[in-house]
Amino acid sequence: MSHWLIYSIGFCAQFLFSSRSILQWIASEKKKKVLTPVLFWQLSLLASFLLFIYGYLRNDFAIMFGQIFTYFIYIRNMQLQDSWRLFPKLFRWFLCGFPLLILFFGYNNQVYDRELLFNNLEIPFWLLWFGILGQVVFTLRFVYQWLYSEIRKKSSLPMGFWAMSLFGSVLILIYAILRKDPVLFIGHALGVFLYGRNIIIIRKQEI
Repeated sequence: MSHWLIYSIGFCAQFLFSSRSILQWIASEKKKKVLTPVLFWQLSLLASFLLFIYGYLRNDFAIMFGQIFTYFIYIRNMQLQDSWRLFPKLFRWFLCGFPLLILFFGYNNQVYDRELLFNNLEIPFWLLWFGILGQVVFTLRFVYQWLYSEIRKKSSLPMGFWAMSLFGSVLILIYAILRKDPVLFIGHALGVFLYGRNIIIIRKQEI
């Protein structure tokens, strides 16, 4: 597959991620408190779907690792907001099974070499693990958000989520610069601003 098509998939994913964050930020600015619109999770799921494909096509395990967990947390938040059932049942089955199917296919065909995930010559071993660290922190923010929401039975974005988002995004931004990945760079450069702004909004609420 040509590089321009692969990058197009990645940029499309980051556009959706940025759109969901800008939407959430604008809604929160208007109400002077942090909100979680239904569209935030819908765009998150679609963006994660595309970024997972991008990571697969780029043989970049750090990207794939970050998406596989948050993908299902997005679905769970849609369930908590009672918007998941609005999708047709067959479409829901497809969305739930897609990441597992692509991993199974990738590991069990004669074209894709599983060794490429950890031995991509374009990514030094230390840089790969730095990228994975950034993705772990960035992923754990949604694990924290999910547990927080499950306890309260309501989809919420607490302070801890934004603090972990900011820290993880800075790590991934550094990874993107070292990896020379424009898709990750553009997405997280904007993210650093939006996460910081949500932290400020929450702090003003607490005053």
